[in-house]
Amino acid sequence: MLHIYKDANEVSHQLAEWITSLIERTLQNQDGFTWVLTGGNSPKQLYELLSTSPYRERIQWEKLHFFWGDERAVPFEDSRNNARMTFEALLNKVPVKKEQVHIMQTDLAADAAAFAYEKILHTYFPSGNQTFDLVLNGMGDDAHTLSLFPGSPAIKEQEAWVTSFWLEAQDMYRITLTAPVVNLAKSVVFLTFGANKANALQHVLEGPENIELYPSQLIQPQSGELHWFVDEAAAGGLKDKTSGNQS
Repeated sequence: MLHIYKDANEVSHQLAEWITSLIERTLQNQDGFTWVLTGGNSPKQLYELLSTSPYRERIQWEKLHFFWGDERAVPFEDSRNNARMTFEALLNKVPVKKEQVHIMQTDLAADAAAFAYEKILHTYFPSGNQTFDLVLNGMGDDAHTLSLFPGSPAIKEQEAWVTSFWLEAQDMYRITLTAPVVNLAKSVVFLTFGANKANALQHVLEGPENIELYPSQLIQPQSGELHWFVDEAAAGGLKDKTSGNQS
């Protein structure tokens, strides 16, 4: 479903309400909520909103279990570290249980970190039939999501839930969830705004399938929901803007 709002500020506020409501509904029927966070600049305002009233009070933080979609293989203290950003914007400000927050271990070799993270995921989802309650994704202007970059080996992974690889363009290793585990989630949400994303968004949503060039096309939940929260600038290239909520 496509949700189009005026600008990045309105997108962030609408998504904060949507996520909070999803958590509230889900916790009426189960004891915990599993959430994959995303890094980058796009979600910072969203995270900051969720750490303040009224969302901070509405969310039962002690019942949330946090994971990450991908990570740069740099120390936690490095400003490029996705987990560090999320702690600064959100997790340090709300009453979460430390044992329910699972960062990717960048003090290990990248392949060892991927193996360790996959082991954690299988303890949470032993059946392998369904995974997270919510996966929050961003999308780059090259149509990558997670660390599924155009032409990267990770986009071809069919079995492993977590993998790692050397990204030459960034001169670093990346650790990432793969499409198979994300596509087993109950809800997947893309947060995307800005005119620089318009070309990628149009190709991903309306163009022919070409995952080598547009890896975000890989994310197609098997039985869950897929939502795109975008602003008018990002949606500028779309021919069909009627497949969801607009404001």
